[in-house]
Amino acid sequence: MSDAAVMSPQLRQAAEATHSPEKSKGRRPIGLEWRSSVWFITLVIGIAITTDLLIYSIIVPIIPFRLQSLGYDGVSGLAGWLLFAYSASVVIFTPPIAFLSEKYKNRKIPLLLGQVALIGSQVMLMEAPAFWVMALARVAQGMSACVIWVVGLALICDTVPEKIVGKQLGLAMMGMSLGFLIGPPVAGALDKRFGFRAPFIFGIIVTVIELIGRLLIIERKEAERWDASFSALVSRKNRTSEKAYGPFQANQREEIPALAPAADTSEVNRAGDAETPTRATSCTPTATESHEQEPGQLSIPRLLLKLVRSPRAVSAVFLALSYGVMITSTEPVLPLYLQTTFDFDVSKVGLIYIAAIVPSFVSSPVSGWYADRGGTIVSTLVCLIGAIPFWCLLTVHSNLAYFIVMFALLNLFSTGAISPITAEFAMVTRSLEGVGYGHVYGAFNVAYGIGSALGPVIGGQLYDHVSSSRGWLALCFFNAGVAALSTIVTIAWFASGENDIKTSP
Repeated sequence: MSDAAVMSPQLRQAAEATHSPEKSKGRRPIGLEWRSSVWFITLVIGIAITTDLLIYSIIVPIIPFRLQSLGYDGVSGLAGWLLFAYSASVVIFTPPIAFLSEKYKNRKIPLLLGQVALIGSQVMLMEAPAFWVMALARVAQGMSACVIWVVGLALICDTVPEKIVGKQLGLAMMGMSLGFLIGPPVAGALDKRFGFRAPFIFGIIVTVIELIGRLLIIERKEAERWDASFSALVSRKNRTSEKAYGPFQANQREEIPALAPAADTSEVNRAGDAETPTRATSCTPTATESHEQEPGQLSIPRLLLKLVRSPRAVSAVFLALSYGVMITSTEPVLPLYLQTTFDFDVSKVGLIYIAAIVPSFVSSPVSGWYADRGGTIVSTLVCLIGAIPFWCLLTVHSNLAYFIVMFALLNLFSTGAISPITAEFAMVTRSLEGVGYGHVYGAFNVAYGIGSALGPVIGGQLYDHVSSSRGWLALCFFNAGVAALSTIVTIAWFASGENDIKTSP
């Protein structure tokens, strides 16, 4: 008897729908291939990250002067509370956004809503008549940031074959540096030439343009409704992969045929396979996989318990937190140190920040690329260990050229760590059943948010309260210690989690 004769009605209907999409799914979208492609999704999310950091950094130098114009005293304290409102919003809104994104399996709608919130927050800040309105606007900005850092990174992992996900995340992460590089000088120039509203208007224009890119996105699962080859394409790419991330091998899990019903997996087991495949080697689940995984949605307490019990998940969260501390701890201190040591004014301090940002355009994509080939453990260790000596060398008092070179080399290694860390979160998802990309990037966002809130406080307190004007020395050695501790965590916890990855159901 032929296969067609024994095919169940449900399977026959699914096959007909797949091979005749025009008949059941409506008109094929214009530009389906490029709108759901790896390069386009990565580009849109990279620009979104750039926009997020651009809006964040463009507002920081303006807020104190705006508060003064509104007649407030104690401006520095109020500005600090506005920064706190942003960080608190990130921590509060990340868990529900991550949970809902995975529950409803939709990335595009949250991305669009987050962008609308970002536009509204800028209008509120621009026209705010009182401090409480500005605080509310910063809360909306934090919520928008949650969407891009949780849903946006999850969308990349949904789309990209796992053998190149580290490289694509590294390319997207270049947006962090680009946003910080553009924001402050543009804000200063526009404010000086056109007044305080000009930077906000510029930010709104950029946000609206970026919204167009989000509208054009077609998620991979939607693209498969019109063309099943999108799923097959990712599967073929992953079959050629011998190593994806560290100890996780691409051939450890078998692929599930795109049109095979869930019941057929029992036939596979009876044929002699060791275990029922529960997750394909593709970052992008097929339509059948998505259907099978939906009943496995975990409650928030069970999800947290599962993450806490995974050494690899805990280590990734710790690295995100420590990265946030190291990157932000120098923000309130560096201008004061440069003023004291080299008699720098505001404009010259901005030039030093270029030395910190430019190396990341190289280190982020390169470390992500190497994470795909040598593993996230090795790539992370290279960045962490490489940063330690330069934290120490920055304490040596020498000429300006020496400081710039050491500062640039430090940031070459330290900023490169973000790509393998985010790639490691993707690996955690593939190793834990019921844990989605939105869940783990929610954990990443909370950890980084807490770290970036603690970093400036720690840096400022060390610089102000260490005796004999040795605050810069204390801060540099503190960060060297954080990098060393992160190195130990990487070796110990990642290694202990290796067996979990291999034997995870």
